[in-house]
Amino acid sequence: MVKNQKQIAALFASLALCGFAAVPMTAQAGTDETASGKESKAVVEEAKKSYISGDLGVQFVTSYYSRGILQGPQGQAGFDAQPYLDLYFQLYAGTGFVDKVTLNLGLWSNIASDPSPGVNDPFRGGNGVEGRNGRLRNVRIGPVTAGLASWTEFDWMPGVSFVFAKNFTLTTSYFEFDYPSQGASPQRSLNVSLAYDDTDLLGMWALHPHFTFLQELTGNANGGHVGLGLADTATSSSLGQYYEVGIAPAFTFMKDSKYAPTLTIPVTAGFGSSGFYGTGFGYASAGLTVSVPLAFIPSGFGSWTANFGGTYYYLGKNTARANAQYSNGFADHDAGVGFAGIGLTF
Repeated sequence: MVKNQKQIAALFASLALCGFAAVPMTAQAGTDETASGKESKAVVEEAKKSYISGDLGVQFVTSYYSRGILQGPQGQAGFDAQPYLDLYFQLYAGTGFVDKVTLNLGLWSNIASDPSPGVNDPFRGGNGVEGRNGRLRNVRIGPVTAGLASWTEFDWMPGVSFVFAKNFTLTTSYFEFDYPSQGASPQRSLNVSLAYDDTDLLGMWALHPHFTFLQELTGNANGGHVGLGLADTATSSSLGQYYEVGIAPAFTFMKDSKYAPTLTIPVTAGFGSSGFYGTGFGYASAGLTVSVPLAFIPSGFGSWTANFGGTYYYLGKNTARANAQYSNGFADHDAGVGFAGIGLTF
């Protein structure tokens, strides 16, 4: 009996010794490693990289201009809210000529503090736009939808982008602009943009140039154009084209600070054909944007940034006329917008 008890005791002792030996070294912190002054470090599995990224936020603008065309009553629109959400799905990443392929989805809205139709806006129910034959083409749309008076625009923009030759990005997108508040006909277009990151060439003085081409998919004699819809005759239904060139140099100051501000200076010019602006030149703009990271927000909630600034527009003759900036045969070519916003990337 004694012999059996000794065997059982020996068995339990062996099991206990094996269990102690199986405990990871990191669980013994405060014993041998701590006593010797060595820091205990746990082995952490590397987090898997996400193939989905995006950004979201809201901008507040004093007036809403789209490609130089006023979309609300000038001086009365207050601070319209423009919430947005962009999602990016990485489909491919490599080291060949094509570096990356990404599927994109953009959502954008305008929530107007003054939901009145845009002045002289051919597709918002304004007083119309003068055609080349001198006639005004008035467009009337239905009554404001109950409960949606302020939701003047909702855009959705799926597309795909290709990064190639390291610094070039080609993006092709389908644009659809809808108008929940008044039920106007959607405006549809195809948009192609080519951007070049010239940082390798110019360093901090990089210009970040881009070129954009837009082809209207909807258009008729009574409006529905993304642009002004001014063709050679008042009854033409030709679809217009939009061309844009621009640069956006950016400079970051106090780089050692968590709140290092970045100053961006976008300069853009827009042109049209087949009636998009009625003439070739639509507008030119220059702006200043200051963005500041909100480093006090924990990184687990994404990377937050606040921004503010302004944009000056020099408008072409037909653009100014469509914006009701025209009297006694003279166009007022000047317009300005102030804005502020907050957003995050993830």
